Amino acid sequence: DVVGACVGLLVSAPLIAVAAPLIKLTSRGPVFFMHVRCGVNGRRFAMPKLRTMYEDAEARKVELVHLNEMDGPVFKMTDDPRVTPVGRVLRKLSIDELPQFWCVLRGDMSLVGPRPPTPEEVIQYHGSQRRRLSMRPGLTCLWQISGRNDVGFQEWMKLDLEYIDRWSLFLDLKILLLTVPAVFKGTGV
Repeated sequence: DVVGACVGLLVSAPLIAVAAPLIKLTSRGPVFFMHVRCGVNGRRFAMPKLRTMYEDAEARKVELVHLNEMDGPVFKMTDDPRVTPVGRVLRKLSIDELPQFWCVLRGDMSLVGPRPPTPEEVIQYHGSQRRRLSMRPGLTCLWQISGRNDVGFQEWMKLDLEYIDRWSLFLDLKILLLTVPAVFKGTGV
């Protein structure tokens, strides 16, 4: 994880250096968005992302909840009006996720593992869904290479629990290798 995070930060630094001024020039607000997420055993940590939404996005979410396209406690919307034009490109190419290599370096995340949920999502978990929190969250996972937003919440949970039950170094390497083409294809984004 540490070696992968260091390599990831070195490779992503030029992309972040290009994205940062584009974010600043096209919308008000900071370049980075710090989002509280839950890690192992529900421990909270700040997860940085390149900001892809307008400054008032969190406040406007309330008026869009009825347009949620995902089942379960997760909010997803295909043409979310809170996303900036630059943000759409950053999301399509997953560039907004690159600062999360810092979380791997800090030990809050791993390269591979269930994606870190928000505290609001965790509150709504029931039964076996809480088992997702038994493992360090990751930058990528089975869900991301299986279609991301095209996969419903229940299937997403099933994939995460399957990953936890089947974990191996080989599975992690396989997921890492399959993440690269999934990102370039924009699968499920």
